[in-house]
Amino acid sequence: MKRNLFLFALLLTLPVMLSAQSSFRFDFTGNRKAKEGFVKVSPQLLYNKDSGFGYDLTEYGKGFFSVSLPDGVYRLTVTFGSSRKASSTTLRAEARRLLDENVALKKGKYETRSYTLRVNSGVVSDEDDTPVEIRAGTLGVDWDDKLTLEFSGSAPAVAYLTIERADEVPVAWLCGNSTVVDQDFEPWASWGQMVTRWMDDGVAIANYAASGWSVATLIRSARYKKLLHLLKEGDVVFVEYGHNDQKQKGPGKGAYYHFATGLKQIIDEVRQRGASIVFVTPTQRRSFDEKGHILETHGDYPDAMRWVAQREEVPVIELHDMTRTFFEALGVEKSKRSLVHYAAGTFPGQQKALEDNTHFNDYGAYEVAKMVLAGIQQLQLPLGKHIREDYAPFDPAHPDDPDVFEQTWVDTPIYGLEKPAGN
Repeated sequence: MKRNLFLFALLLTLPVMLSAQSSFRFDFTGNRKAKEGFVKVSPQLLYNKDSGFGYDLTEYGKGFFSVSLPDGVYRLTVTFGSSRKASSTTLRAEARRLLDENVALKKGKYETRSYTLRVNSGVVSDEDDTPVEIRAGTLGVDWDDKLTLEFSGSAPAVAYLTIERADEVPVAWLCGNSTVVDQDFEPWASWGQMVTRWMDDGVAIANYAASGWSVATLIRSARYKKLLHLLKEGDVVFVEYGHNDQKQKGPGKGAYYHFATGLKQIIDEVRQRGASIVFVTPTQRRSFDEKGHILETHGDYPDAMRWVAQREEVPVIELHDMTRTFFEALGVEKSKRSLVHYAAGTFPGQQKALEDNTHFNDYGAYEVAKMVLAGIQQLQLPLGKHIREDYAPFDPAHPDDPDVFEQTWVDTPIYGLEKPAGN
């Protein structure tokens, strides 16, 4: 009788125990019996807070799997492949953060790869329950106390997944605007959610950017307070602003005043915590003159960023220059292929054409991410040692062909027609 009562009590507490875990092992194979030490996952297992894991976001289709996790850095070990079919799998995390693409395997073949990323709670810390800012209309999956993975591709197949705490791993923190943030909805995309594709498991990317933000918005945000609370020696903070800063008017505003002062404050506060900082000049807008050259639309802001960087000995990745070269290499018409320019009816529910000359699509964001990696290598930053071997040297004067890119690219089935904040 006592043994039965004990088992009954254990069953009652099991969901709580699982949801509090910081490490998991899942078996997706479809075999009748789970691999020893692994939890069997059936296609019918839906996420709920009690169990702490299961298929999620089912309103957008299949392939989204979530696990409740405490705030922290985690290493994912993923075994791709299937005994039943040839497979080709693309792996994303959180808000469409690309981890791997088109992992192609023959039937019965398997391959195991590792990735590291940061899972964020929706508050500053355990001691400070101030909520971080989440823009209305977004999914907020980067800030919901759980890890969400997307298994997609032409024939997706994941056999096993292991999740383990890895707080010793250095973190690269991304601060910026809509050209950096993890965009929730297709067809919008940013370099911040693509650069993860080429980073090994020796570094975690934490994207703290937000659409519409400026340096001043960041500094007064709970999101920045959380970053400073978590920042540790060996971490690096990437800062890209300028698009929205230039719109601020009034006394004390301007590139060499309010903007420069804010940049200096961020430098000081990051360095006080033993971390390093890298500036990224703002991406160009697609605005051509009659000769096919990009017009400068950011005023003094890129130069002000360079000026502060020179005074404070901060390395600078020149996205401003590289994206100018990129747009001009593609030309007036073909450069539309890198931005959100789509005829009406291209996406579900799209009744009007989309014509956005600031925000990138998947192809454009993918190319800009390669430029960031090229900048890391050119500056010989320590982060360069964590760039994966399959990253090929990139020249923005010779970008990848968008036709070739689109032949193998698979969208996330989450679409939105509202333009991100900022321009």
